[in-house]
Amino acid sequence: MATKTPSARLEDQWRDILSVHARTMCEIDRVLHPHGLGASDFEVLDILASGTVSEPGEQCRVQNIAGGVHLSQSALSRLIGRLEKDGLVERTVCQEDRRGVWVALTSKGRDLHAEVLPLQRSVLARMLHD
Repeated sequence: MATKTPSARLEDQWRDILSVHARTMCEIDRVLHPHGLGASDFEVLDILASGTVSEPGEQCRVQNIAGGVHLSQSALSRLIGRLEKDGLVERTVCQEDRRGVWVALTSKGRDLHAEVLPLQRSVLARMLHD
């Protein structure tokens, strides 16, 4: 059997990463579905709750969330709109820059995040440590 080239090994590694990501996202979607959330919904709640791009529990600009969820600006806007409709986040317009939008968790969003956080972390532990 021929030895793979460095390029072919890189391609194999990349495909393995994509496969693990896809399986993990599907499993997160599956365990969060009964709570009315998907993996991307959870990521937005988690970013807001953890303070990844702002202080924990504080409002955050939508553009700062975009890099953490790997969605297009329009997809993220629709997702935040759904979360707002469900009462999990609230949006406000930035007074200094009317083009900017702030997002913050509501108490309902904070409670739901706390409820499902162990489920999401369990999936990550199971899928990434096998």
